[in-house]
Amino acid sequence: MRPYAFALALLLSGSLTDAAKISVTQRKRPANAASPHKRSGKAPFKHSVLAATSASDDNDVDLSSFHDLLYIANVTVGGTEYPLQLDTGSSDLWVKGASSPLPHSNATPLTLNVTYGIGSTYGHISYATVEFANITVPNQAFIDASVANNPILSYGVNGIVGLGFTKLSSVDSALSGSGKSDGKSLLYNLFEDNPSEPNFIAFALQRTTDGGGDVEGSFSIGEYDEDYKDVANSPKIPTFPVSDPTRWTVLLDAFLVGSKSVSLTTTVADAPSDKAVVMLDSGTSYTYAPKEVCDAMYGGVQGASYNSALGQWVVPCDAEVDVALQFGSNVYPIHPLDVTPISLSDQNMCVGSFVPQTVSVGAGQFDWLIGDNVMRSLYTVYDFGDFDSSGKMGDPYMQLLALVDPNKGSQEFHKVRGGTASSNITYNAQNVSSATGAAASGSTVQLSDSLASTLDKLNSYIPAMLAVMALNALVIVLLLAAGIVYVCRRRGGRARARRQPGRASPMPLQRASSFGMPAVGEPHVYQPVSMALTEDTFVPPTPAFSKPGFGDNGLRAGDRPKSVA
Repeated sequence: MRPYAFALALLLSGSLTDAAKISVTQRKRPANAASPHKRSGKAPFKHSVLAATSASDDNDVDLSSFHDLLYIANVTVGGTEYPLQLDTGSSDLWVKGASSPLPHSNATPLTLNVTYGIGSTYGHISYATVEFANITVPNQAFIDASVANNPILSYGVNGIVGLGFTKLSSVDSALSGSGKSDGKSLLYNLFEDNPSEPNFIAFALQRTTDGGGDVEGSFSIGEYDEDYKDVANSPKIPTFPVSDPTRWTVLLDAFLVGSKSVSLTTTVADAPSDKAVVMLDSGTSYTYAPKEVCDAMYGGVQGASYNSALGQWVVPCDAEVDVALQFGSNVYPIHPLDVTPISLSDQNMCVGSFVPQTVSVGAGQFDWLIGDNVMRSLYTVYDFGDFDSSGKMGDPYMQLLALVDPNKGSQEFHKVRGGTASSNITYNAQNVSSATGAAASGSTVQLSDSLASTLDKLNSYIPAMLAVMALNALVIVLLLAAGIVYVCRRRGGRARARRQPGRASPMPLQRASSFGMPAVGEPHVYQPVSMALTEDTFVPPTPAFSKPGFGDNGLRAGDRPKSVA
């Protein structure tokens, strides 16, 4: 892939907003469709392969000229359909059409220059009717790019549709600074259209086999792909921080290479020291991880070596590298074909798709940037949190469904690359602390859900039980004391006859019981604390996909962190 191809791959990650190569089937919106009653929608899309060939002369891009690097979908802006990259690492929509302004759009006097890791985009902030995944937003703010200096444009891409939090949106920030509140991201507006429906998006990023043709992936809003609906039962992985995150960052509990676990570290403030903060970004082709992690992956492979000119490991193509990610107690294997893809410049050479580099964009917010090479092994759900009765969104989270059987993946790998498939591939999942989610050392006892629930209930009654026991002990002590006094007085004086021979005088007692006792105090309510935000000179944007929600003016100057898309 060499300097040129690798530069494009770096672009796709460095900007967290990058563009792609595209081709999607055109779909016509019904003439009478203004805004659909059902907000859920689904759109097929194709991914492509980076190659030296240029786009064809017609409006469709030859997808065989790409190589599992980019994922795109058609978005209709002002009645014209444009192929755009789907990017969960950014939040703005921008389009570079054949001319500016775009047809059937309304430009504002405001201009915006967005600088990416490589390249930049400049144009007027405009409004137009936008249709995406069969859902229509009548007045969507976007960047009508008059100038775009970005290598992705040479591959047939017309722009990007950002699928991140509005908090990261440059358009929303600029419009908020001019006193407007209608600059929210496309997804925010889609969700606001019908707050009673689920606020999530879902990806299935399929792959081609080496040398294969195009395949279809799926992207949906508010509904699951029928083939992957079991993801609804998967654990919810909270973002980090839990409340009000800037990007789709979560905590990685363990990274497994074969039968071993690689030690994790973090540079993110307030994150557990033995975990890594990772960002799952559909706009990035490869995964960018610390050097020690990549060395642990490829350093033990016979014949593998690090190529400083490429900035990547070079690995024998028939060498299978088995790795998996662990979130919580769940392990997600990565397909070996995606761990060592064939080089784009030399079909006889394979490179490591885990790149030992740091990414300057979003510095200090995450340790790893996880891209499409990993996401192809997962069905990924990004849930922004549902609305409550007051119109506020809950905390966002992710859900993942493993799509790779490691033994079958090994068979598919060696069918393409040659050699003998492995069998009985197992990953030793690390024990995870329930308090922090961090990998715990030593032995732990795993409790079933029912037993854990029973113990929790018993734990809530312990204060009342202790109070009852204390009261009973006090009564017993008083009775013993009274008995001793009675015996002493009887021995010391003349016996007195009972008033009613044969009967003891009744002694009224208030029997202690756990029923009817006053509460021991109100239960403690845990309040999660958001990670501190950095200072900034930007005017704060309007409320976005995170707390505070709609109609809440709780954001203050300085709430918007620095970003370069």
